[in-house]
Amino acid sequence: MQNHPSYPVLSQLLAKYPATGGALFQVYNDLTLAQRWTHVEVLDLPACKRAAIKGQRPTIDTDRGPSICVVLPCSLSESISTSWLRAAFTSLDPLPSEIYVAITSEDTSTVYYKISQGIVKPPV
Repeated sequence: MQNHPSYPVLSQLLAKYPATGGALFQVYNDLTLAQRWTHVEVLDLPACKRAAIKGQRPTIDTDRGPSICVVLPCSLSESISTSWLRAAFTSLDPLPSEIYVAITSEDTSTVYYKISQGIVKPPV
């Protein structure tokens, strides 16, 4: 991992949160290399005992333009709760209307779930 080009960007938070380092490393590389996000930054969320990733997601909808998203990496073996999600929302400034939880597995699969604050009507 130390020889990977993304390691210098992540090294400080990988050392600070070793239990969630694998998920952070996997999601960061998926977003930057496979999904081609730009303006990516890694955020420290001490209330959640992990790092989050904020960046600009590319879009094919030219009317909307690129959107800024926040992703919270975690592994499939972790337990998460509504209080943990609430802490993630309140740790971010400005307060986002939604975040994505990226759940990683040992086979390097990553699934992204969009989590919104409160009750939100799904798009039709």
